[in-house]
Amino acid sequence: MDKNIVRQIIKSALAEDLGDGDHTSLSTIPKDAKGKARLLVKEDGVIAGVDVAVEVCNEVDPDLNVEILLKDGTEVKVGDVVLYVSGSVQSILVAERLLLNLMQRMSGIATTTHKIVKNLKGTGTKVLDTRKTTPNLRYLEKMAVKIGGGVNHRFGLYDMILIKDNHVDYAGGIENAVKAAQDYLKKENRNLQIEVEVRNLEELRSVLAIGGIDRVLLDNFNFEDLKKAVAIVDKTVATEASGNITPQNALDYAKCGVDYISMGALTHSVKGLDLSLKAVVG
Repeated sequence: MDKNIVRQIIKSALAEDLGDGDHTSLSTIPKDAKGKARLLVKEDGVIAGVDVAVEVCNEVDPDLNVEILLKDGTEVKVGDVVLYVSGSVQSILVAERLLLNLMQRMSGIATTTHKIVKNLKGTGTKVLDTRKTTPNLRYLEKMAVKIGGGVNHRFGLYDMILIKDNHVDYAGGIENAVKAAQDYLKKENRNLQIEVEVRNLEELRSVLAIGGIDRVLLDNFNFEDLKKAVAIVDKTVATEASGNITPQNALDYAKCGVDYISMGALTHSVKGLDLSLKAVVG
């Protein structure tokens, strides 16, 4: 975990939430009041964001103490306690919502990813995330995918060349786009992988004939054509399937023999795992 990136996210989120003060807590809780709270699991799943929760507490109040009982990646059941936080009650209440928002989101992603990875076990196909993430939360969401056992695709526009259908159309054809990308890398002296999206078997054959690429993205292929595509590629480059892949049909795509399946569903429409931060009293 890159703490500098995580702290930047936390600082921005706290500024959004806190404004000029938590006036509810300031008005109802004595400044010197001390207390303890527990992070309670209310839904079975995979926990993620424990290390992030520690950073939230540190940012809110360095004097808050976090006792971790369950680490990131642990399969949890209803009633499990993930951690305790103790110290200033006002500080605990400031940290509460941000801590929960991030952990619920990350745990939901990790849980969904873990289920798919388990379902695909033995196929040899790996599960990739996409750039279909929440703005400014991509780092945490991709971190959650890894915690769940998935693999991160490119992080952004800068760490891979991925030639998609719009690039092909704007460039005047797939050959023009690929050759321009190859020329660009030589000119700029950059070492980036090249992946090319193909929409049919004809485009696939054209890309393979050009050569000099690392992966083909087989977008919205039906199962029959996907199997044909894998056979045509014959392991000369890596294969990735995408387009309307869901937890329900992921295994069917994997059975076609692709190296990767990429799923926007891991991050763009996942339900958060139900967690709660409850005061420990008495």
